[in-house]
Amino acid sequence: MRVSAKAGTFTESVIREMTRLCLAHDGINLAQGFPDFPCPAELKEAAKAAIDADDNQYAITWGAKAFRHAIAAKVARTYPGWTVDPETEICVTCGSTEAMIATMLALVDPGEEVLLFEPFYENYGPDAILSGARPRFVPLHGPDWSIDEAQLRAAFSDRVRAVVINTPHNPTGKVFTRAELELIAELCQRHDALVLTDEIYEHIQYLGPGGHIPPATVPGLADRTVTINALSKTYAVTGWRVGWTIAPPAYTAAIRKVHDFLTVGAAAPLQAQAGGAAAMALSPSYYDNIVTDYLERRDLLCGALAAAGFHFRPPDGAYYVMCDTRSFDPDGDDVAFARRLLKTVGVASVPGSSFFNEPAYGRHIIRFAFPKRLDTLRAAAQRLATLA
Repeated sequence: MRVSAKAGTFTESVIREMTRLCLAHDGINLAQGFPDFPCPAELKEAAKAAIDADDNQYAITWGAKAFRHAIAAKVARTYPGWTVDPETEICVTCGSTEAMIATMLALVDPGEEVLLFEPFYENYGPDAILSGARPRFVPLHGPDWSIDEAQLRAAFSDRVRAVVINTPHNPTGKVFTRAELELIAELCQRHDALVLTDEIYEHIQYLGPGGHIPPATVPGLADRTVTINALSKTYAVTGWRVGWTIAPPAYTAAIRKVHDFLTVGAAAPLQAQAGGAAAMALSPSYYDNIVTDYLERRDLLCGALAAAGFHFRPPDGAYYVMCDTRSFDPDGDDVAFARRLLKTVGVASVPGSSFFNEPAYGRHIIRFAFPKRLDTLRAAAQRLATLA
């Protein structure tokens, strides 16, 4: 039974596989990055009201008008000087996952190259392959996951159509600096390349005001950046699958066409006057509070991991901790170690090899996620303490 050559070049999601194994072993799921606490009440009430009002048919393919205008208004409030036209520069998608693949299919031609910073969120490589592109990998260097300028310059060429940025970054917790973004801007202008930036963790960063810099606001990138975002992480609704792209009109028009034939549209009652628009209208204090809450969760988990004997750098953003496992697994079999940790300790993690093109680079790494209730993290800490 023959499958496509493209599908044969990558595996199923390791992250989602670890969730299935966690359920089978009744473990504590610190593998997949979904919250186990409720989303804001305003979102639930708005979504229920929309369903009751029979807003249950197709929305406009590229997003309900009220939702697109709410996204544009929220961007303007959050990043003064960044103006987005909701009629020509936004496409609402089924999550950021669809946003990324729709963007690559719309803007990257077969045979062109897409630069990925490594380690990378596991979807990006298959996205490039499915679009017919050739992924090319640029390492981030620990412990601070910095960019080596010479390596990045060497990776760029006129064959590069796009570079994928994820800031704050999954899995490392890195937040790209202005200097790094300016370097990327210089190289993209020189080689006429695009930036595809996944900013789903934009509000989950621990560096203070201005810590997160949207690439689209960096000189030289405004007209060559596609910004990808979603409700999922910021508003604790990963199951809603409502995301969007922001891009110049010509790029948005192409993304909208591809999106139309991929999924037609995102769920209508979760847009418009419902959940999505309600999320965009939340006050600035909401974002301050989630940073405070996530910082407490980060410090709780990091304290437990350190006490257990793991080595790591506390993340500057997002809600993951990448740990070195050499003190427990000197031979370096990350998959076997993650499975053993789940079966014997009852805590699910993600093997580091899933974040690298060459699996051997991640053999001494596992990733934990902390978007969980404090009680969940305390229970995980008690289990991890048995490793010490």
